[in-house]
This record gives sequence, C-alpha cells and structure tokens, in this order.
Amino acid sequence: MSLPSSQYRPDIDGLRAVAVMLVLIFHAFPRALPGGFIGVDVFFVISGFLITGIITRELALERFSLLGFYNRRIRRIFPALIVVLGATLVLGWFWMLPAAFAQLGSDAFASAAFSANIALLLQSGYFDVESARKPLLHLWSLGIEEQFYLAWPLLLMLAARLRLNLLAVASVLGIGSFLLNVALIGADPVVTFYLPFTRAFELLTGAALACGWSRISQAGGPSNLRAGIGVVLIVVAAGVLDSASAFPGWWAVLPVAGAALLLSAPAAWVNRVVLAHRMPVWIGLISYPLYLWHWPLLVFFAIIKFAPLTLLERGLIVGLSFVLAWATYRFVEIPLRFGRAGHGRMIGKVVGLSAAMAVVAAAGAIIVQGRGFDFRLPAEIRAMADVPRQNARWRLHQCLLDLSREMAFAEACVDGDRRPLVMVWGDSTAAALIPGLRKAQETRNFAIAQFTSSSCIPVLNADIASTPNCRAINDKVIGLARQIRPDVVVLHGAWEVHLDKVAATARALKQQTGARVVVLGSVPWWKRGLPNEVLRHFMLQRQLIPERSDRAEPDRSAAALRETLVPAGVEFISARDAMCNAQGCLTRVGDSAGDISASDQIHLTEKGSAYLIESVIDRVLGAQAPASPPH
Repeated sequence: MSLPSSQYRPDIDGLRAVAVMLVLIFHAFPRALPGGFIGVDVFFVISGFLITGIITRELALERFSLLGFYNRRIRRIFPALIVVLGATLVLGWFWMLPAAFAQLGSDAFASAAFSANIALLLQSGYFDVESARKPLLHLWSLGIEEQFYLAWPLLLMLAARLRLNLLAVASVLGIGSFLLNVALIGADPVVTFYLPFTRAFELLTGAALACGWSRISQAGGPSNLRAGIGVVLIVVAAGVLDSASAFPGWWAVLPVAGAALLLSAPAAWVNRVVLAHRMPVWIGLISYPLYLWHWPLLVFFAIIKFAPLTLLERGLIVGLSFVLAWATYRFVEIPLRFGRAGHGRMIGKVVGLSAAMAVVAAAGAIIVQGRGFDFRLPAEIRAMADVPRQNARWRLHQCLLDLSREMAFAEACVDGDRRPLVMVWGDSTAAALIPGLRKAQETRNFAIAQFTSSSCIPVLNADIASTPNCRAINDKVIGLARQIRPDVVVLHGAWEVHLDKVAATARALKQQTGARVVVLGSVPWWKRGLPNEVLRHFMLQRQLIPERSDRAEPDRSAAALRETLVPAGVEFISARDAMCNAQGCLTRVGDSAGDISASDQIHLTEKGSAYLIESVIDRVLGAQAPASPPH
C-alpha cells in the first residue's frame, strides 16, 4: 500500500486556517457566516487523514507503539488545553455567579477527561441560547476526536495483524457511521451532533483518503478539478447552512467531501499558491490554540460587559485571540511538544502534562463540590443574586395557567361577594401583581379576580406563536368577565406584540361588562435579569447596587399604547413611571435579599409588587373602594 508522504505539506496548515477562520467568524459574527460551524468538520477530516497516515506508515515499518502514539497525542493536545482551561477557571472565579461557576467546574472536569461532548449532550444543544453562556462549549469537538483515537489505532493494529485491507476497513466503518448519522438526525439531532459514533465518518473519510492514497492521480489537471470542487463544496456549505439545518445529516457531505478533495490534491494551484501562502500557513500553525482561546474570550467579555458585544468589540476580541494563540504556540506548545529530544526528557514532559491535566480536572471537581464557591460573595449579594422567582402567591395551575397543560381556571380565582371587584387579566407578569394587590386589600375594601396565563398577553383575536392556546383562553376569559361583571378590569402583560389590538379588547370589555378598563404598562425590563445586575455592580464597584439603576431597558411600548388607548377613552397607567425616575428604576426597597424588586428580567418580587401597587392602586380603584380600618 502506497501511503501519503511524511514530508510536510504547508497547504494542510492552510486548510487548517480555513477551518479555524470559519469557526471564528461564525462565533464572532454569526450573521456574516451562518454556516461557519462546518470548520470543525474540516478539522475532523484533516485529523483523520494525518493521524491515520502516521499510524499506517509505522505499522508498515512494524514500528507502531500505542505508548508512543499517546505520548505524541498528550504533547500535542495537553499544553495549550491546560493553559486555556486554567485561565477559564480563573476568569470564572472573578466573574461568574456560584451556580454558573459550578457548571463551569463541571465542564472543565469533562473537558480535561475529553468527554465534553457527552457532558454537553446531557445539558443542551450546541445552538441553544443558553449555550452562548458556556465558555467551554467548543471543546465538544476535542471530546469526539480523542474518543475516536482511543479505538481507531487498536482497530488499525487488529486489521493489519489480520491482513485486512485498511481502505476497506475505514470505508465500511465510515459508511456505517454516516448511515447511523442520517438515521438519527431526524429523531434526535442533539444526540447525532454530539455522539462519536455519528461523527466518526468525518475522521474516517480522512482515514480512507490516507489508506487509498495510491489510487489517486496527482497529475495537474485532475488535482485542479478536485481542489476546485472541494472549494465550491466548502463555500456552499458555509453560505447555505445555518443553526436551523439538520446537521450533520446529509448536509455533512458538503464540508467533509470538500475537505477530502482539497487534501487529495497537493499539486493543485489552490493548494500550492493559496493554501500554501505564508499567511494562511501561519494561521494554520496557531489554529489549535486559536480555536481554544476565541470562544472563552467572547463569552467572558460579554459577561463582564453585561450587554451584547458590538462588532468592533468582537473584532478586537478576535484580535486578542490571535495574540494569545501565538503566545501559547510560541511559549507553551513549541517547548513542550518539541523542545530537546531524549527519551527521558520526553517521558518527563508527558508525566508533567498528565499531572497538570489531572490538577485541572480536580479543580473542576472541587468547584462543583463547593457549589461554585459562593463564599466569594458577601451574604447579601449572594442572596440577592440567587433570589428565586417568588411565585408562591401567583396560584400557579389554578389562576396562572400553563396553557400546554390546562385550560380551566379554578373557582377560587374569584373572591367572594365583596365589591368592588377588580379583575386582573394578563400573563405571568400580571400574576406577579397579586401579592401587591393582596397587600393593598389590608387597607382598602375590594375583591380580586385573577385570570392569568403564562406567555399570553390579554388581547382578543390575536395568536401568539409560542403559546398556541392563547387566543382560546382569552376568548374564555372575556366570557368569564361577562359572568362575574367586574367593576374594574386591569390588563397587564409584557407588552411587545399586538399593541394595536389592546384598544379593541378594552372596548369589548367595556361594552360587554360595563367595567372600567385600566391598561397597566410594562414593568421595567432588565435584559440580563436584575439579580445579575446586582452581581455585575458588585463585581465592578464592590458595593451593593444602589436603590435605582439606569440599566433597565427603555419602555418601547408605552408611547404606542397611549396613542391607541387615549383616543379610545381607555385609561393607561405607566408602571415604569411608577417604578422609575430620573435616577433610574427601582432595584430594591431595602438592603436584604427579600427587598430586591424583580427576580429575573421582568417578574416582580413580592416587595416589588407591593411597591408598584401601592403607587397605582388609588388610580386603579378610583372612588370605588373606601379605605378599611387598619388591621
């Protein structure tokens, strides 16, 4: 069997540069290159080609040793990975909440054990929103690669001893893996994305190329044709695919075949002139540490800023990634991977690197066991940052419905025969008003009817895509309103869509029930969640967040609601005006954890609810509810 030459091919480093830049652009500028994640698939093919070529050459010379193979893998993979994992844990110590830091510790342990793909499989998918906050998300690919190389050298050794055709072995296994991937992608795309069995065909494609090298013509014409087709396939994949594509599946043929065709044509003009150019070769040489550094930097800068990164900031972070990658390559990889020869010295490096990786894994386990080291934060900051959603009095599944499970309100959702009757209609943010209204009942005579449904704003004749039963439940609520004849109806929700239908809903209520209708505007919206704002302020200022902050998002719905409601004679009360002033929006009403005003982005705590309702209750009730004697 004629194998690929062991001579250095600069065009392969150039192809590595293409792969890593695809991934970098996808992560830093996803709209510019929505299919850039295929760079990982290109890496897999390159890896399978190079590693299989080395193993089969050594098998042919009867010089292959498993110990020698894993010695080389440790010196290749461990140095940069140890540095990046260590740096990530240090950054997590300073900038992550205890729960998030504990999760990072778990991910670091899994990454050090080369099982990040399995750990992430058990958590969520690669394209989930939550994944954008995981600094070690990208290390799933290392897990797949190293799991593959636990088995592949053994299989090659067995096949060589049995004198089997290595090309046939690689091809049969690769086809089996590909068919398994196609079979599973529809039923469970996350499993298919992360399992080594459904990804092995990408590495085996490179392996088959190495084993069948002698069958490939290296003449100029065929080489240029193959390389040209390879470029087209990779470009099409990067431009056409996106996070919604069923990947890998059949789509993986594009980048995998494209990479294999380029690897098969070292004599092609593209390989000799473009890929072998000095700049892509340099990027290829630092591609591994560049891949390791870029994603944690993007995640942590977003955490520190506590806001979306601008294009300029993302560009600067990519630049910083290059600097750190070069420094890692020059001062960590080269000395530890190569350095001075000598069996004893190499064994010492391997032992030292293995011990260092074990220390990283142990650190991750200790962080998990220590629950993210919550002692890093003062007690009051820790309590505020970890405040749970205070929904005990929202009457979930009775008067706050989960429309995927229930469509009927309990009889207890309407107070007895007291008058006036205030009906609250809205989504879960309206349910968060109930504790404040109950507090107001201590000093005012009125009853409450609560008809609220999660993620369903109170408007008629409107569909909410994420809540299919919303229209039906709103039709049911107006029927209930006709039965109970409330004196006041308060419409409240996270007003973002269907603002043009609010006035018509209010008119229908007035006509069918005779009630006063009050539309209560959106409460302040904290984009990253108010508990996280507490943490951010402490990290930057080393003090408790002030009682008011300007970090709340602008209310973009109030003006539109006023425009439609006031001409229709419907009363509008701005919740934001009640909770915000020139200094900012209310963050807390005291210094304890229970005094924080919101438990997440938009849901009020009981203290926040009481503050808002106390500010607006007299306007809501008008002259209909005389004060009751204090208890």
